[in-house]
Amino acid sequence: MSALGFYTHVATHCDVLGAGIGAGPDSWEAAAGADYVDVPEGGLLRRDYGLVEVNFSPGRRGQMSCFGFGVQIHRLIHDQSPSTVPSPLSQQFGAFEPRAPFEELRAALMAQGHTVELDHTSRDMHRYRVPESGARIHVIVDPDPYGTGDHDPDGLQVGNVWSIDVSPAWWGLK
Repeated sequence: MSALGFYTHVATHCDVLGAGIGAGPDSWEAAAGADYVDVPEGGLLRRDYGLVEVNFSPGRRGQMSCFGFGVQIHRLIHDQSPSTVPSPLSQQFGAFEPRAPFEELRAALMAQGHTVELDHTSRDMHRYRVPESGARIHVIVDPDPYGTGDHDPDGLQVGNVWSIDVSPAWWGLK
């Protein structure tokens, strides 16, 4: 497998090594490892694994459960430390490059029979949707949207995936 295989899996299956929406913090730890930072705020919990960020809220019987998560590919551009990619991911999928070209991800998704629709545009990002799963893919269209001229040629690049996000709040929405 490869990082592209991981991104394709997330966009089609909406899980990370079996942990997904509704899973508790213990299930996410079993899947993604124990190297994370928990940030509690306002009754919610954000768990930051570096590449993967998971959001939890109290569910039934007060147990925390995942209500959304994202794969923050943009973080790999400036942080290639081993802790950025959870070790279970690098063990299963190998090395993660700092960029993921959207056209490669789109081709991989379409090869598996999925469609990819443009969902929203803004000045700096296009958001695409995988209708069969509800996953959202954010793609960079302007690495310097505010015209500061501070564009780093080794940084953000047009056509690269910024993130892949999963949340049931979007499922069924166009």
